[in-house]
Amino acid sequence: MKFALSSLSTAMLAGILIGLSNHTLANINSEAQSIDKQYNELTPIAAVQANEGVVKNTAVQQKNALNLSTLTDPITHKRIDNSYPLEVSSFLSLEQAQNILLQVSPKLAANQAAIAASNYQTDALKTIDNPFVFAQVSASAYSLQADIDLSTLKNGVVNGVNNAGADIGANVGAIIPPTPNLPNFGELIGERIPDSYNLKRSGTRTGAGVGVAWPVYTAGRTTALTGLSDARTQEALADSVLDKNELYNTLIERYFKAQLAIIAAYLREDAYDTLQQTDHMAKRLFEEGFISRVERLEAQSALADANSEAVNANNDARLAMIALQRLLRTDYPIKPTTPLFLSSRQLPDVTYFQELALHHHPGLQKVAAKRAQAQQLHALSDTGYKPTVMLYGYGQVEEKPSWVAGVSASWKLWGGLDKTATLASSTAKIRQADLSEIELSDNLLLLVEKNWHDVNNAQSRYQALQSNVDLSAEVLRLRRLGLQEGVNTTVDVVQAQTQALKARTEQAQAANNYVQGLAALMQSCGTPLAFNAYLNAADIRLTTLYEE
Repeated sequence: MKFALSSLSTAMLAGILIGLSNHTLANINSEAQSIDKQYNELTPIAAVQANEGVVKNTAVQQKNALNLSTLTDPITHKRIDNSYPLEVSSFLSLEQAQNILLQVSPKLAANQAAIAASNYQTDALKTIDNPFVFAQVSASAYSLQADIDLSTLKNGVVNGVNNAGADIGANVGAIIPPTPNLPNFGELIGERIPDSYNLKRSGTRTGAGVGVAWPVYTAGRTTALTGLSDARTQEALADSVLDKNELYNTLIERYFKAQLAIIAAYLREDAYDTLQQTDHMAKRLFEEGFISRVERLEAQSALADANSEAVNANNDARLAMIALQRLLRTDYPIKPTTPLFLSSRQLPDVTYFQELALHHHPGLQKVAAKRAQAQQLHALSDTGYKPTVMLYGYGQVEEKPSWVAGVSASWKLWGGLDKTATLASSTAKIRQADLSEIELSDNLLLLVEKNWHDVNNAQSRYQALQSNVDLSAEVLRLRRLGLQEGVNTTVDVVQAQTQALKARTEQAQAANNYVQGLAALMQSCGTPLAFNAYLNAADIRLTTLYEE
């Protein structure tokens, strides 16, 4: 029992992957129609199957995402959310191992989570310029205590009253007869005004209101921010594809290295069995006096060496199977059932694979995403001195409410980031992306050509070694017959056995080199699952110990 990992946004990611896959599939189909007239029909089929595999895996993820739960990782013992149990057989074909790898790889699940996070950020930014409506409720209690100095006011009032009385007396003294002395009204009033007043107030206050703020013009800042987030999502997608392609290549490397190690162990066991027969024959001949004691000891020494080599080969095979087991995160060794293979047909011309690389390699998609980010940063920097226009309003929720509404526009006049420097920086980043695309394209073309030659070299090497295998097998047969007739010695038989083992091992190694070179070629083209089409079309298959 294993558990597979999923991300929180499986449905959303599935839609993205399906969209990308359909686009890629259309491109490959159009290319295949034009190239099919010139090259072997195998390659276009491979490209189509590669993308169909992506869609198929997406459908599997959607189905499994229906019953997600929290499970414990058997290696780290960490509890992982959004997972589902998965039954994994110990006998796996390469295609089965590929499907399982997509479901159990923590790296791919982490990439899916990163893509989901980036998509959610983009969705969040899309509403940044929508109206912002808010409600405000307040409740407060207050207590106010203060000593108010009234002496200045008091003196002013007294002086004012006295001055006013004097002016009136001077103006009407000639008209009105003299009156008895009147009281000093200024002093009378001043006596009633204190020199200070101690103010004390306390109470509570409540209020409520509704407001709105709507940025109706942001000079393109919102569009630039959303575009920047979209470009970052595209970069995360490209990184995910890069990691997935690398994992596919790692799986093929470990899968067929395990298969090669199993073949080597089988050959060593076969050589040991053969030398056991030779040793038995040498023992009988020695007892009958046909060979010397030295020849008898040579046979025993060769048998001991063969036994040691067989044990070492078995240990190497076990280690290779454990490496495959670790990649697929099982508790038991994985037994590969897909044999090493080779096609006697020549590959299409290298230019075909170079065109595939220039159109489908995720590294170029990542560079394009980097360039898009730089363009959006340039657009954002260009809005530095443009205005922001906002509508706003606020009203109280009371019996006799107060309200305010209006429009505001703001400009940055000075300060903050230097617009000229930020524009120059984003322009330099765009140039960096353009030059990086050129460099990456050159490197991809060279890498594709190298891998293409590696595949062809391994193919020719395998075919050349077939004569060595036939020759060494025939020599071994004759040497064993010669030993029975007394013509050859045990040393001759051991040497012939060694040469036969070497020839068969070298041929198996050449087949593995072909497989690894083909996987590297498909990865450098950006279509790693096209490897499966070459596997299915291969006309030469080596012996495998395990079968489904």
